[in-house]
Amino acid sequence: MRFFIFLITVTAEKHSFIDILSLSIIFVVISKLKARVMTLGFTVNRMWVIVFLLVNLTLSAQEFTRQDTLRGSITEERAWWDLKHYDLNVEVFPVSKSISGINTLTYTVLSEGNVLQVDLQSPMSLDKVEQNGTPLKVVSEGAAHFITLQEKQEIGEDYNIVLTFSGKPQEAKNAPWDGGFSWKKDGNGKPFIATSNQGIGASIWWPNKDHAYDEPDNGMTMAFTAPAELTVVGNGRLVKTEDNGNTKTWYWQVVNPINNYGVNINIGDYVNFSEAYDGEKGPLDMDYWVLSENLEKAKSQFKQAPKMMEAFEHWFGPYPFYEDSFKLVEVPYLGMEHQSSVTYGNNYKNGYLGSDLSGTGWGLKFDFIIIHEAGHEWFANNITHIDVADMWIHESFTAYSESLFLDYYYGEEAASEYVIGTRRSIRNDRPLIGTYNVHHEGSGDMYYKGANTLHTLRQLVDDDAKWRGILRGLNKEFYHQTISSEQLENYLSEETGINLTQFWDQYLRTTKIPKLEYKLDGSKMSFRYTNVVKGFDMPITISVNGNEKWIVPTEEWTTETFPETIKKVVVKKDFYIESEKL
Repeated sequence: MRFFIFLITVTAEKHSFIDILSLSIIFVVISKLKARVMTLGFTVNRMWVIVFLLVNLTLSAQEFTRQDTLRGSITEERAWWDLKHYDLNVEVFPVSKSISGINTLTYTVLSEGNVLQVDLQSPMSLDKVEQNGTPLKVVSEGAAHFITLQEKQEIGEDYNIVLTFSGKPQEAKNAPWDGGFSWKKDGNGKPFIATSNQGIGASIWWPNKDHAYDEPDNGMTMAFTAPAELTVVGNGRLVKTEDNGNTKTWYWQVVNPINNYGVNINIGDYVNFSEAYDGEKGPLDMDYWVLSENLEKAKSQFKQAPKMMEAFEHWFGPYPFYEDSFKLVEVPYLGMEHQSSVTYGNNYKNGYLGSDLSGTGWGLKFDFIIIHEAGHEWFANNITHIDVADMWIHESFTAYSESLFLDYYYGEEAASEYVIGTRRSIRNDRPLIGTYNVHHEGSGDMYYKGANTLHTLRQLVDDDAKWRGILRGLNKEFYHQTISSEQLENYLSEETGINLTQFWDQYLRTTKIPKLEYKLDGSKMSFRYTNVVKGFDMPITISVNGNEKWIVPTEEWTTETFPETIKKVVVKKDFYIESEKL
């Protein structure tokens, strides 16, 4: 009984009354069964194993809390104001693993309102909030902090609030997946510090409007202070440095909109080298900040960066942040797509830490982190999801960019082999789209199932020049915007000229992979789709006796007659479907 009561206590914190009720019903049923079981010679302990299994099954369904809603929705306290600019000042204290800072947040009033939500996660402390020198009342609810403004907020006018904060930010346990601050040492024993906060959110270390829908239209300025013997690298361009005796302040500036999780701070014994890339919009400054001990390795490995830029400008259009430059910054974790400050920790090896994710050999032709994380400059930083439920927009296109890099340098066959090879990582455990308004991502399949979905769409377009134009058009149409999956789906339907409604529903919203079933009878072939959403009728290419042909399967059997007896049918592998001869 004590074990069950403990389960109910834990459940009450994270699950609904309905879940508790269902657990109670399970308990009653098991209690009544227990007497019968004991008469059959079973032990009580075995019965509790059954209870434990049933409880786990009941709790396995995803439930959401008010904190999830406050984090993941456009609350009333967020909706009435539009973010314009951040001026972020942070001092980092490596010995105590703590920080303190001030963030001046500028906004435009869109509609009536006087309570404003900002976010800062525990154990960080929001010490003080002021507007025009007047302290403001703050009511905190978990990571959400509701600020009551005293001045009348005139619609169309700009205002700012000053947020003072301090504390020991959460330490990343497994960066970048479990984010926060990484407090490490380099090979010479010097501090090597970096932030990573995708998913967990930038509010893990600094107060901000922590929702993807709203980015600071006018960018941000950053002043990062650290011990004088260390170098601090942020986003955008270095404006100046300032010596303070034992410390030094590094001033960085971003003039373009930037997503919160793309903001980062990197501290180490860095050296810098750079080059100018002759890009589609003119000269692009490409800077590299690496540990002094790795300078020679970096000079060799980072030759892939301009090659990446050439390939992706070909496929996606101009690099979206010429004004802010491009950087690769070495960090003590694998890497992340921080805007104009892409972080790198792939050990100066090709592949993913030296391995080929596709199993084809093609994945060892490039440094995964340089190619993948820089690809996010177009999909994640230029085009950003409104809601994290649509993170497939970021990860599917960027995973697909890996094969496009290969296509540019090694040809379409290499690209095809690579992306098809990555199917071995697909689990089909959950749909690619998550739950809206509660900060809930879809399946990790958004990487390679997403990439194969886009590769399949390329086959349907069946015109590489048109396909390239569509990809470039995306980055032009949605330049520096936050968008929804629906917007993207509609755009691709319009530009391809194909009704993709069932296509998107199939691949984004279910875990089902279409299966082509077919039967042969002499010169006749009968075929249909199974495991599909209603109305799914995606055309595919097959080879019959060595001759390619398009067919349009549906859920109903279709029979076609060929000029000769059918000896061999091959379904083109570029389509992400399964097939079975009956």
